[in-house]
Amino acid sequence: MDTEAQHTERDRSSCPTESEEISDTEGMEGRSRFALVDRAADWLPGGRITLTVLVCLLFLVLFSKFVMQPFQIPSSSMERGLRIGDRVLVNKLAYRFGAAPQRGDVVVFDGTGYFGNADYIKRVVGVGGDHVVCCDKDGRLEVNGRSVDESTFLYPGNSPSDVAFDVVVPDGSLFLLGDHRSDSSDSRDHLGSPGGGMIPVGDVIGRADWISWPVGHWTRLERPDGYARVPAAEASDSKKADGAHG
Repeated sequence: MDTEAQHTERDRSSCPTESEEISDTEGMEGRSRFALVDRAADWLPGGRITLTVLVCLLFLVLFSKFVMQPFQIPSSSMERGLRIGDRVLVNKLAYRFGAAPQRGDVVVFDGTGYFGNADYIKRVVGVGGDHVVCCDKDGRLEVNGRSVDESTFLYPGNSPSDVAFDVVVPDGSLFLLGDHRSDSSDSRDHLGSPGGGMIPVGDVIGRADWISWPVGHWTRLERPDGYARVPAAEASDSKKADGAHG
């Protein structure tokens, strides 16, 4: 019986357990990955340091292309909030998962064929279906029948517009204005151009969420309260219809 017991013990020890097999497999895969890294490092001048730098640069390029991209402010058209030379971080995912630009958002867009062959930064004043008028009896911008208080972001001394306009924004488009109205070329200046001064939502690159530079001007760009009480275009239309029947 002792001999049988010894044979049994030897048989058990000679068969690897499942956990041992898994451990060996994981170890081989890990060694393979390290071997690939070592080969790449050996091939590059500077070895692992150069490889680390290249990986970081690749990450930054992909992050900038698909997630958050810095833009420099080239003009005074968005003062007082955005000054010449400021750098803003533009959220390129803000409108990629079913969300849409909202009134008051500051957006960067491709103006090719509409404003000019460049990227621009402006504030969204009207979205698809909105009726935008300037100006009401008190000299304020009016959207869907509601006057908008722009005092928190409009450049000091500027009126909402020196140019009168009365437009309905087509679906899928935006009506955009600079905050420094007297020094901004925006939707007002292109009312007679192709597209009527409107920018397709599809040409929006992203929403400017932060001022990242200079450090002393680091600020999160919030949507102003002035647009919060503007009714949706549908609600505005229904009120007009009710008034007509009355």
